[in-house]
Amino acid sequence: MAQRKVLITGATGYVAGRLLPGLQGQYDLTLADVRGTRGDGTPVSGVKVADFLRDDLDTLRPLFQGQDSVVHLAFNRDPQPASSGARLAAASAAGNTYEAERANIDLAYRVFQLAQEAGVRRVVVASSNHAADWYEHLIHAGALDVVLPGMLPKSDNWYGWAKACYEHLGFVFATGVGGRRVENVHLRIGAPREIDPATFTVEQTQGYRRDLGAYLSARDLQQLVVKSIEAESIEDEHGIPWQVFYGISNNARAFWSIANARRVIGYAPEDDSEVLFAEDIRRVLADVPGRTYP
Repeated sequence: MAQRKVLITGATGYVAGRLLPGLQGQYDLTLADVRGTRGDGTPVSGVKVADFLRDDLDTLRPLFQGQDSVVHLAFNRDPQPASSGARLAAASAAGNTYEAERANIDLAYRVFQLAQEAGVRRVVVASSNHAADWYEHLIHAGALDVVLPGMLPKSDNWYGWAKACYEHLGFVFATGVGGRRVENVHLRIGAPREIDPATFTVEQTQGYRRDLGAYLSARDLQQLVVKSIEAESIEDEHGIPWQVFYGISNNARAFWSIANARRVIGYAPEDDSEVLFAEDIRRVLADVPGRTYP
């Protein structure tokens, strides 16, 4: 059986670096990004240089032709010139602007549009836990124990707002507006990095615990994406091929639910931050005399 053809946007980024080892050899990959190197200058072999936000559509269309799936990781970090002045300058310095995030919605729209035109079966999108990060205020206050993917996405920042917009945008395409239905999955990625307790101060036990609950190992990320691509059906209870899954490992301290990912695509994460970082947890959270915890 021929390998599925899969297009990866944002192929030189951090998430792609953790993901690609689990996809290479399994799929016929097309890698594309605005540059051919990682952030540290390391070249990534075989990357096609393309700007999915600014290149004309005729230039981008060939990348989508014949693809079975698209994994959309590309991300725009630059503020757009729609606004100017002190407000934009201050927000840009903070790395979180309406202009930059609105451009990311446009970027996602173009990916869905081109996938629809080319007959791509499924799009897997790197969303973020920040699509519903407002609920963490309730988690930390003890007013809520777990966030479910089906809860109304609420965010108090432009980055999270844009991720929630990706998800709704995908739903529109999944219904078939503008042509054929585009199946799509949105992965609300948690903390896809190894957790170093040295990055937290003594007063930041809450942040450390939060990362333990949000942790996503590289192999669990790879499994989650592969199963999102391979699942025979991703239809919801209304027959719409659209899903939102939280991207975390099988963490003992999890505060986001992955029950729907287990049920719909058979996600079975293998790692648990409580086990992987047990020695650090004992030292940081248990062995400090006189420490009190929030």
